[in-house]
Amino acid sequence: MKQMLSPNFFIHTIRIGSVEGASCVNFGNNAPSGFESYKKLNQGFGSISGDNNSIEGLRSLLSDSAILDMLINSQDHQLPEWTQEIIKEKLKKES
Repeated sequence: MKQMLSPNFFIHTIRIGSVEGASCVNFGNNAPSGFESYKKLNQGFGSISGDNNSIEGLRSLLSDSAILDMLINSQDHQLPEWTQEIIKEKLKKES
């Protein structure tokens, strides 16, 4: 005869739509740690949703060198000092 307060439980079905970034699905005894996630999404236009949409004469341009992404994803998660200086100078010129 099964115990009434058994520590075991049984799940017939588990449905997982998606697992992204620093997420996980764990069963049993777990101690997940040290999760890191880097995600980059480039969209030159964006997105359109709904019904009866009409897009005509659309032009879009996306320019991404990805060099800064490689620098930011280093161990300390900060831009190198020389890169920070270049950005500061560019911002001064634009203002």
